Amino acid sequence: MLGKIFHPKAPAKHNAQPGGMASTELDVRIGLHYGIPSTASIMAFDPIQRLLAIGTLDGRIKVIGGDNIEGLFISPKQSPHKCLEFLHNQGYLISVSNENDIEVWDLELRRMAYSLQWDANITAFSIIQGTCFMYIGDEHGLMSVVKYDTEERTLLRLPYHTTANGVTEAAGISLSFHQPIVGILPQPHTSGNKVLIAYENGLIILWDVSVNRAVVVRGYSSDSEHEEKVICSLCWASTCGSILAVGYIDGDILLWNMSSSQPAKGQQPGVPSNSVVKLQLSSADRRLPIIVLHWSPSSRPHNNQGGQLFIYGGAEIGSEEVLTVLSIEWSTGIETLKCIARVDLSLNGSFADMILIPNAGASENNPTAALFILTNPGQLHVYDGANLSNVTLELEKSQQFPVLVPIIDPSMTISKISLVPSDGNHCKALLEIASSMKNGVAPTLSVGSKWPLTGGVPSPLSFDENIGIERIYIAGYRDGSIRIWDATYPVLSPVSVLEGEVPGINVAGTSAAVSALDFCSITMSLAVGNECGLVHVYKLCRSSDERSFHSVSATEHEVHSMACREGFCCIAVFSVMNSPVRTLQFVNSGAKLTAGFECGQVAMFDMGSLSVVFQTDCVPGSSSPVISVAMKVLKQISSIVNSPKHQQPKNPSNSAEGVLFILTRNAHVVVIDSVTGNRIGSQPFHPKNETTAISMYVIDGTCPVSEVRTDKLPQKMSQDNDNQNGCDQSHAKSPDGTKPQELERDCSNETLHSAEELSDSLILLCCEDALRLYTLKSIIQGESKSIRKVNLRKHCCWSTTFKRDQGKASGLILLYQTGALEIRSLPDLEVVGEVSLMSTLRWSFKTNMDKTISSNNGLIALVNGNELAFISLLACENDFRIPDSLPCLHDKVLAAAADAAATACSYQRKKQGTVPGIFGGIIKGLKGGKMGHPMDHSESSPRSTIIEKLDDIFSRFPFSDPSTSTVDQDVIELSIDDIEIDDSSHFASTSSNKGKHGRRDEEMEREKLFHGATSDVKPRVRTAEEIRAQYRKTGDVSAVATDARDKLAERGEKLEVVYNTGESFILFSSTNEENVWDKLAERGEKLERISRRTEELQSGAESFASMANELAKRMEARKWWQI
Repeated sequence: MLGKIFHPKAPAKHNAQPGGMASTELDVRIGLHYGIPSTASIMAFDPIQRLLAIGTLDGRIKVIGGDNIEGLFISPKQSPHKCLEFLHNQGYLISVSNENDIEVWDLELRRMAYSLQWDANITAFSIIQGTCFMYIGDEHGLMSVVKYDTEERTLLRLPYHTTANGVTEAAGISLSFHQPIVGILPQPHTSGNKVLIAYENGLIILWDVSVNRAVVVRGYSSDSEHEEKVICSLCWASTCGSILAVGYIDGDILLWNMSSSQPAKGQQPGVPSNSVVKLQLSSADRRLPIIVLHWSPSSRPHNNQGGQLFIYGGAEIGSEEVLTVLSIEWSTGIETLKCIARVDLSLNGSFADMILIPNAGASENNPTAALFILTNPGQLHVYDGANLSNVTLELEKSQQFPVLVPIIDPSMTISKISLVPSDGNHCKALLEIASSMKNGVAPTLSVGSKWPLTGGVPSPLSFDENIGIERIYIAGYRDGSIRIWDATYPVLSPVSVLEGEVPGINVAGTSAAVSALDFCSITMSLAVGNECGLVHVYKLCRSSDERSFHSVSATEHEVHSMACREGFCCIAVFSVMNSPVRTLQFVNSGAKLTAGFECGQVAMFDMGSLSVVFQTDCVPGSSSPVISVAMKVLKQISSIVNSPKHQQPKNPSNSAEGVLFILTRNAHVVVIDSVTGNRIGSQPFHPKNETTAISMYVIDGTCPVSEVRTDKLPQKMSQDNDNQNGCDQSHAKSPDGTKPQELERDCSNETLHSAEELSDSLILLCCEDALRLYTLKSIIQGESKSIRKVNLRKHCCWSTTFKRDQGKASGLILLYQTGALEIRSLPDLEVVGEVSLMSTLRWSFKTNMDKTISSNNGLIALVNGNELAFISLLACENDFRIPDSLPCLHDKVLAAAADAAATACSYQRKKQGTVPGIFGGIIKGLKGGKMGHPMDHSESSPRSTIIEKLDDIFSRFPFSDPSTSTVDQDVIELSIDDIEIDDSSHFASTSSNKGKHGRRDEEMEREKLFHGATSDVKPRVRTAEEIRAQYRKTGDVSAVATDARDKLAERGEKLEVVYNTGESFILFSSTNEENVWDKLAERGEKLERISRRTEELQSGAESFASMANELAKRMEARKWWQI
């Protein structure tokens, strides 16, 4: 956001003129940005940091928090963002562009941390929240895993990946060709072990990455006549991940039961009965695709079987664009699902995206705090979450997203940046007013709920009492109101809101659109002109008392007493002309105010007596609007006017109060006396060719005008056409090799002293097609010869000058209708550099955009659509004290507190109920017991444990672990306490004396082993499936028996490790428990019994090995048809 974006042009001879500029002195930076871009298209939310991110179609990302904290990230490529997600509570934002660039944005440093170009078209993206792992699905059906390494600040592509063929083969199904992945959703509360993969043709697979197997398959049929349904959107429709809502291209919505129950006999794999329910929003034949699906759980506690489903699409093609909210619930199974309410929300603009904002402190059944709906162009509408749970309430009206600086509603018409003196009582008064505004009412939702966006941390500098208000930003609106903000730091804060109407006094036209502004920092006075010709004068008041209000017209002057509150109070309204005010300028240190009108007239007001000094026509017979006014204090004006060339002075004035230079739209410059209003000179000055003027500046030179350089400018930018206008050119070279231009000197000897006094002052006239530089003397005498003219190749619409180190004007900024900002040095008008609004802000120029631009010494405020931006041009200036004054978008204290709370919560849950289950997965395997549902340890496992486990899973290729089984069997984790050891043996030991029952059991086992066969068994053909089922492992049978014996021995060793580890853990975690030693003794006895049973199992294995040898010999004697 703060990177250099300045592009230098062709090098100029920077040492040619004192006061000139070099390109190295420029550094274009974005100081602040407010508002939602008009190209906004996608949203993301961090529920812990409470930040909202908005991606755009032009590569920008807007981040919004609380306390007026906003940030703007700009991608190097102008490519739309198709995926956007936070790494929750970790300070990073991940975006995926249409060009398949995966970009990581550092919220703390406000810059891109890393970018990775993906080698395929990314069609699905999801983050395992709480970790730095991300799933990526592409157009070829490949699901990959990427990890962001926060220490190395890089994206790592991990070995783990699954192809469509690999997944479907593991699921026991087949695909005719590769299908793109259209959705990836990690299943809730599975510690990232299970992920849902949705393919374009409608196939849905719940995949377990820990064992590389398909848990559930939906949307598949082996029937060749089965019609595939193209998936468009999907979301979980339950907090536990048991119900999945899927939207299709034909407008259908299917709710799938994703429970991992075994299919009934004869049923299609993964499609059990009562596993799906269809929803249709319209009965029409042609319906819109289901573009967006979101789920909000019911706000009722302990209710995991109901909520609201938010749907965009599914309506009849051609119908009104709405967002549908369905309130659904089910009692037992999904087959009992019913819709209990439906609300259609009308949209103000075309739909772009929506997001549900949860309440702070997210939990399983946490009600939604707010619904944000994004529409084009850049409009964000808010619905209170409290109303969403009330199914009987018609949510017809939304709340407009609160903005700090209104631009559209109400419509901004003009703006101004002004400096405030840091010393004196005025700064303190402004600071007190701003403090009262900060303590005002914070934004809330419609029913009074707390505003859900509270993220970010203000800069400590904003609380520094030693720094007052140094800069203010003022904006005028179409409804006649004025708003003022403190612009000292890159976070604006409101200071005052002024209504156009005067309380208690009826003045016609006070609510007209504001058309002109000026502020005097010396007297803390604000002048406001509107389209009805009224000029309001406000003054800063430090106390609430009674003051005089002046209503001044062309014929009357009324004085009223009115109560004045602390802040800016209206002290006068001037109504001398029924014509829009086009320019306002305080002169004489705020003692007087000059107003220029649309009709071509100029009025001067005295701020001391609040009266009209004079009112005059600039150019008789012309109604061209007055667009600029400048004042210069001069002496001996009569000697200049009475030169030999101008022997007909018209009421010359010797007053030292000053001379007014007035510019009209048709490029006429009129010089008048600032006291009497009389015109100085015989006739108005104007260029020979007709043109449209933009602005005029009085420049104080640092050397005689004859030394102003006229070096040739780069041909691609501009050209010097003084020869075409009759100006004599001198070909004499200066010592440095350049060609200075000879200036005319028509002054007589008697006016030489005055000419020398004026020789350092220049008038710069900026027009749409050219720049012209004149001496002050030639303007006063009405001469049209310029000392410098530059024709512009592009159409100019706005200009301003700036100074270096508070010195004299040294640079000129031009804005072209192409959106290019060009910087030129003064007074030589050399091109120093150029930057475009498109490359800087991704803005294109819009009509009347120049009306709302304002500047102050290289700091420019621009408005475009819903956006406001301040950009700085000078490298030596740091108006906002960046980066020290920037608010932090990532709250480290909050992040640490959230992590500590999660760790403490997981430890507490372990201590209360899961200590026995730590080693249960090893021990209970001995029993072969099976639970009804897999245990979920996501609530009790610390984040570090989950990350370590996933890191181990994703660090290897799937199916590469030989111990991994693809059999559909629940992963069972048991504890030592779950082991049940019966002292009465259910089977006799094979190494001790055998009783009658023992021998009978042995004979039965042998009979089962040999299948009850005798030597005279009859031949029977057996299928290959039966043979594989009976003898899965190949090789020597004795080797199999030996392997079984070794595994039993290995299991015994594991039990000893379990005993030692378990004993250490219990001693650590149960130090303060009274019965700790009793538990240890009890577990010791159990382990002793386990050891004895292990010995018996080993002896049994030896007996089994002998039987296996006998079996092997007998099998060798059989024929192939006896198998």
